[in-house]
Amino acid sequence: MGDLESIDVAKIAIKMALSSREEEMEFKEKYSKMHVRTAAVDFGGDFNNSIKKIIERTLVAAKREGVIEEGKHVQEGALIGAAREALSQVTQKALGLNVGGKIGMARCGEHICVAMFFGVGFLNLNEVAIGLGHRSIPSF
Repeated sequence: MGDLESIDVAKIAIKMALSSREEEMEFKEKYSKMHVRTAAVDFGGDFNNSIKKIIERTLVAAKREGVIEEGKHVQEGALIGAAREALSQVTQKALGLNVGGKIGMARCGEHICVAMFFGVGFLNLNEVAIGLGHRSIPSF
């Protein structure tokens, strides 16, 4: 199968972020047959104190699952840029509150996407948000 378009890769990243653990495993297998590399990881805590940890978890999971290659600064920079973009889209809603959720990543060809699904909580009031970032990088 040829390379997917950026919108297709974004949809896969969002599916990974919304998936249960069982669905995540099924998606990884399904998308690897389509030459899409995927990863997902959970996060949680006070938003202000979690920003650095969220980016670190994104980077570690992407390397562990082969979404990006170890030591490739262009790939690391693109992934971190996409993660920061996703974070920026939910910052106003989450600032000063507790968050929990899942990060989904997908890469195919020159497209890499990071999607973050957030549950934002304050006392017994809960809100949800999704952030999405995309970058273009050289193909493997």
